[in-house]
Amino acid sequence: MSDPAVEQEPAPVAGGRPRDRWRSFGAPALAAVTVLALCLGALVGWLAFGERTPPDDGADAGFARDMSEHHAQAVQMSQLVMQRTEDEDVRRLAVDISNNQGYERGMMGTWLDDWGLPRARGEERMAWMSMEDMAGHDHADMEDLPEGVPMPGMASPTEIQELTDASGQEAEVLFLQLMTTHHISGVEMAEAAVAQATQPEVLLAAQKMVDAQEGEIILMRDMLAERDAEPREDVEAWLAAQEEAQADDAPAPAPGTGGHDH
Repeated sequence: MSDPAVEQEPAPVAGGRPRDRWRSFGAPALAAVTVLALCLGALVGWLAFGERTPPDDGADAGFARDMSEHHAQAVQMSQLVMQRTEDEDVRRLAVDISNNQGYERGMMGTWLDDWGLPRARGEERMAWMSMEDMAGHDHADMEDLPEGVPMPGMASPTEIQELTDASGQEAEVLFLQLMTTHHISGVEMAEAAVAQATQPEVLLAAQKMVDAQEGEIILMRDMLAERDAEPREDVEAWLAAQEEAQADDAPAPAPGTGGHDH
């Protein structure tokens, strides 16, 4: 008799143990399939997205460069008014603009780096915008801009100095007026990017800029009214034109989903 204290080695299973068979055949087969799937996925991704570098003179690169410069002045004006007012509402708005547009500047610079394109422009500002965009948004001719103003909507060196010298409510009103003008031009440029850009990240960011800055334009209009002041532009007419343009761009409803069929 065998000693029951001694464990008996189980009889081998025909074909080997399941775990051994897995080690010998299953695991390597799964690894091979996984590698093949990864290679196929990489190939499909390369075919779909491999040629994603936009041209140096295209809308994506042009928008990134021009809006970066545009944002730089918004950050500058925001930081100036933060030091010249005690009003919490103005300071909060200025901090938001400075933080958000400072972040967006870094983001747009990263785009250019990732695309292997220089951050410095090789053409005139706003040259990437189509004539339809320029006319449709009523941009002034670039040659007619005041001295020291690189793009429509941006403050002149004289206006920056006025903001630097102002304080209290005077600084608040001037900041709100300059930033409203600045935002209107920024929205128009971002809308042109939505219409012309090809890169998903640019399209998404440009639309977010449109939405955010339109909201801030309405806020600044109301803040000016609280100070018995007005924007330098007819903001109401501009907002109405924006709504009309958005309605024109909206897709038509499918038959039978709205209106009356006769």
